[in-house]
Amino acid sequence: MLDNPIIKAMMNRKSIRKYTDEIPSDEVIETIVRAGQQAPFSSQMCSLVLSRDRENIPYQAPISFLFCVDSHKLETIMEKKGWDLITNDIFLFLMGIQDATLMGENMVMAAESLGLGSCYIGKIPYEADPLANKYNLPKRVFPLIELVMGYPDESPPPRPRYPSDFVLFENEYPEFSEEQIEQAMKVMDEGYLAQDYYRSGNRMIKLKGDREETYTYDTYSWTEHISRRWGQRHESLDKLRGQFTKRGFKI
Repeated sequence: MLDNPIIKAMMNRKSIRKYTDEIPSDEVIETIVRAGQQAPFSSQMCSLVLSRDRENIPYQAPISFLFCVDSHKLETIMEKKGWDLITNDIFLFLMGIQDATLMGENMVMAAESLGLGSCYIGKIPYEADPLANKYNLPKRVFPLIELVMGYPDESPPPRPRYPSDFVLFENEYPEFSEEQIEQAMKVMDEGYLAQDYYRSGNRMIKLKGDREETYTYDTYSWTEHISRRWGQRHESLDKLRGQFTKRGFKI
């Protein structure tokens, strides 16, 4: 494939979970956020809350950004222009997710270019209302994801990804062959085993119920890990729906 400094930075990106004591300057933070704002937005329905409370930031990173889907400021502007919002909240929220995630990716790559690393924290929607109270968020603002950031104190390798033919389909979605599925699984599993990722971080998910454990860290890898994560995690849909309701969204 082709190569240039931007492609190289993207291909070498990895999540960082150990950080030095160096604090990003205000100028660095402003640069990262402004680069984020240049993402291809639908309606600029994203707002950020910056925290420097290192003791309460995951992985003791020096800073974190809470990305929020923000319909409040959109509706404030619409009101000043004499318009009522009539779009349904599901579609509106999907547009807000796009805005937030695109902004986040721009910020990740801007940080990489300035020598910083980062890591996404994904369980935020289940904690939306407590976070809204903590940060005084108005209704119609929904915390979506947290991005922690700082100067890396580790240099892990980039993690494996599926082969291109398991991701890119031309003209139509294919019917996967057994060989194609097995090859995709092999790429992921052998890649993670070669990096000793799960053993080094003691990351094996324990089995629930009456399933018998047949894996060790010599065999446990990505496909089993991701299957256990989504085959055992059963968080309440009512709880999540309640978070949307408390934030003023009818989902």
